Amino acid sequence: MASPLEEIKEVYKDFDYNQEIDPTGATETHWPSFKNVNENDERNDHFIQRDGKQFAGTHLIIDLWGASKLDDLQVMEQAFREAVIECGATLLHIHMHHFTPNGGISGVAVLAESHISVHTWPERDYAAFDVFMCGDAEPHKATEILRKAFLPSEVSVKEILRGEVHN
Repeated sequence: MASPLEEIKEVYKDFDYNQEIDPTGATETHWPSFKNVNENDERNDHFIQRDGKQFAGTHLIIDLWGASKLDDLQVMEQAFREAVIECGATLLHIHMHHFTPNGGISGVAVLAESHISVHTWPERDYAAFDVFMCGDAEPHKATEILRKAFLPSEVSVKEILRGEVHN
């Protein structure tokens, strides 16, 4: 069985890195529609209206302590994919980088609704995740996916309402 890196190299073996990249390539996915949009607002910016507040999206800062498998690229990518599905988001692209010698991972899932990112320190059993989603996506659902994937002894979640409108 080929390693994930070997599989990626095989997929991109004929890719011409000097060619112009079509910026519309990522838009081939189905774009989400949003329920919480003010129909009288011509901007169609999909700001969220909830609990008397209006804001662009919910940004979660999630710290995992005492976590395992923080150097496993396959587990990390699977956790990202499951979180995207569970949160009701739209995946556009995932990119992960595996550091040596400690095996830490930095990665991002670019979403139509924003992103999920991670930086891990496996030598300290610590991971720092950002989960930022706009529209009808439910970013809090990512926390349980991350808990199941990495089995931390402690989880800390901080919520920021990005772009909150103050009247």
